[in-house]
Amino acid sequence: MSSDRQDSARAQPSASNLPIEDVIPSILQSLRSENRLVIAAPPGAGKTTRVPLALLSEDWVGAGRILLLEPRRIAARAAAERMAQTLGEFVGGRVGLRARMDVRLSRQTQLEVLTEGVFTRLILDDPELSGVSAVIFDEFHERSLDADVGFALALETQAVLRPELRLLVMSATLDVARISKHLQAPIVESQGRAFPVETLYLGRSKDQPVEADTARAVRRALKEQSGSILVFLPGAAEINRTAERLTREGLPDDIILAPLYGALGPAEQDQAIRPAPQGRRKVVLASDIAESALTIEGVRVVIDAGLARVPRFDAQAGVSRLETLRASRANIDQRRGRAGRTAPGVCYRLWDEPETRGLAAEPRPEILESELSGLALDLAVWGSLPEALGFLDPPPPGVFAAGQAVLRELGALDDEARLTAFGKRLAALPLPPRLGAMVLRAAQAGQASGSLAAELSVLISERGLGGRATHLGERLTGWRRERATRAEAARGLARRWAEVAAPFGSETRAMSEGAVLALGFPDRVARRRGPQQPGRGANYLMANGKGVVLPPDDPLAVEEWLVIADVTGGGADLRIAAACPLSEAEALASQPLVQAEQAIFEVASRTVRARHITRLGAILVKDVPLAYPSRATVEGALFAALSKEGLSLLPGAEALTRLSARAAFATAQGAKGLEPLTAAALSEDAPDWLGGLLANRRSFAELEAGAVIEAALDRLEWSVRESLDKIAPRSWTAPTGRVVSIDYVDDNAPLAEIKVQEVFGLDQHPVLGPQRIPVMLALLSPAQRPVALTRDLPGFWRGGYRDMRKDMRGRYPKHDWPDEPWAALAQTGAKRRPV
Repeated sequence: MSSDRQDSARAQPSASNLPIEDVIPSILQSLRSENRLVIAAPPGAGKTTRVPLALLSEDWVGAGRILLLEPRRIAARAAAERMAQTLGEFVGGRVGLRARMDVRLSRQTQLEVLTEGVFTRLILDDPELSGVSAVIFDEFHERSLDADVGFALALETQAVLRPELRLLVMSATLDVARISKHLQAPIVESQGRAFPVETLYLGRSKDQPVEADTARAVRRALKEQSGSILVFLPGAAEINRTAERLTREGLPDDIILAPLYGALGPAEQDQAIRPAPQGRRKVVLASDIAESALTIEGVRVVIDAGLARVPRFDAQAGVSRLETLRASRANIDQRRGRAGRTAPGVCYRLWDEPETRGLAAEPRPEILESELSGLALDLAVWGSLPEALGFLDPPPPGVFAAGQAVLRELGALDDEARLTAFGKRLAALPLPPRLGAMVLRAAQAGQASGSLAAELSVLISERGLGGRATHLGERLTGWRRERATRAEAARGLARRWAEVAAPFGSETRAMSEGAVLALGFPDRVARRRGPQQPGRGANYLMANGKGVVLPPDDPLAVEEWLVIADVTGGGADLRIAAACPLSEAEALASQPLVQAEQAIFEVASRTVRARHITRLGAILVKDVPLAYPSRATVEGALFAALSKEGLSLLPGAEALTRLSARAAFATAQGAKGLEPLTAAALSEDAPDWLGGLLANRRSFAELEAGAVIEAALDRLEWSVRESLDKIAPRSWTAPTGRVVSIDYVDDNAPLAEIKVQEVFGLDQHPVLGPQRIPVMLALLSPAQRPVALTRDLPGFWRGGYRDMRKDMRGRYPKHDWPDEPWAALAQTGAKRRPV
């Protein structure tokens, strides 16, 4: 560093009266001996603009730059302009700015303010962070995905390549103990000097939109309080509806109404941030971008709707959407603090006080709720996996794997999760993977298609351009006509992305907007389900299997095919937010079609019905009956029916049930190897033992019961079959010589039905197996009616038989009923017919 540059770096402005000044000496002292530091300071303490400037004069900075990371472009721009103003300069001198569509740097830049996403690309391109002395993560409590990624990568750079690199984490509502432990870093805390804020709870309406409650609260605050008012709403839609309502109902002449959200241009954002002119008051309708990093002068009243709009990844639908939730306690405390920065203030909360206790303590980090294909691409470039990096909250493994799967489908990763040549080109584009792939693929079709893809990427990633139409083509037309600074900057951004995607292909075919969009979102090609009905929304099925809807008044609702870039809502109420129409030919060309035979077994007709289908993902394109399905298709249908309906579909099903019961009884007696005959195994393994029998058949009725039983028994070795027959025989021979079947179905207890006369002369009860389990004898009358059950025949002869004999002699006088049945001859019929 030259002596002039050193003198310039040390030419700092005099200390301010901001609360952070009290701990600046501690910060400087700590960083002279430590390479990591956590700074905790409440909103308004001055940490964002004072700490970086104070570091510039430190010897360890040397000729290097200090990077200050902000979560949003508006915060980065405001911080850069404030610090440059403090130095009496413009942004681009010693204080520079690097954000999408706004880069102001020079050779004199020593302190660079940049957004977190830009930093991630910076460190991926230069892992050593050459020429950087310190990285400051400001407003880290917001825990954006980009902040967590950049933080993990910077930790590894410091640990492996640059131990002298200083890393600072600054936050207003951070769990400083946790982050300090993770970093193994000291903490410097500023207490701040906030003024007292009175909190009033106004409740919420159950049957009116949030903008109605908000407008009433604004009118009440204007009557009851002085000073400007900062209103927190979840997003641009609610802000614009509230502004329309207030304008329609009328405001005092001295009131300036100013919206503030990310999609506005710099001039509109500046109008909301700057102080109100003398004698006038301002009502700023803001999203959560005004929670912490921005200071809006003159505000002493806050109105908080208590809502936050956060990104959520629907893994089932494969889409990310914005969801409106109750804000966390950390959020509402941040908002409330805005009223007490310069004077005592008031905070109106649009809910009932007891509800506050049920709020989450902090918002969930984006890394736990977001789609992670971008993270997977970043880590593939870095050459690492999440578990090897120091993430404060590691990404969910399943969602990370799904992100890798998206990259493989796009051709960016190979089967080993390594970058392909296409993946390296994709990583060079500062775009989410889907949009980057769309630009690169479209460029192969020619310059016109590549430029169109770049424009669509800008429209999707930069909210608010070209209007609010669902049809991206309409937005594109509107944006091309806009002459505002933001629109011009966005067009320049699209041109740069198209140039990065070059060289263009030699094809000259003109691709439609829908066909281009399908290059990045082939799984979101959608077809309308049925004709549109008057007054009802149009329902669409996406190729990924998820249903989405359009309101009936949307012009796109007449289209049969769409490709969807953005959705909103959740669950069953997933609504299309941005889409383009495309022809059927374009839709069918968006991804390979799947053609297959499908068949079902109709239980009523007991036969297989087959069809040939063509699908685009989950979308059915064609379905025709198939007269001659393949053997595999038929068998698949038969076995699927068997799995669902059970063995009752088979001929000889009752015999199979008895066979399973015999096997269960024998197993209970210690027999081995009979598991294949359990009902569960027979059903589960049906393709193995029935496959041969079902060859070239379309119905179970074509099988023979005996063949089914024999096929089941063939699953056993011969010695196991012998053991089964020995321990659990199918029958028992009565004293008359008649073979009597044994039933094992009732709780594995063997049962044989036989006439009383047929067991005369038997004084030992029949038993089975090594455990000598008695057969339950169901004794029948001559008319085959049950008269007794016994597992102890000798005991029955000498007990219950006597009472039964009295009754039987009267009913069946032609039959013999001896006094000593155990000594009598067995009989099959009436008296005096010995065997």
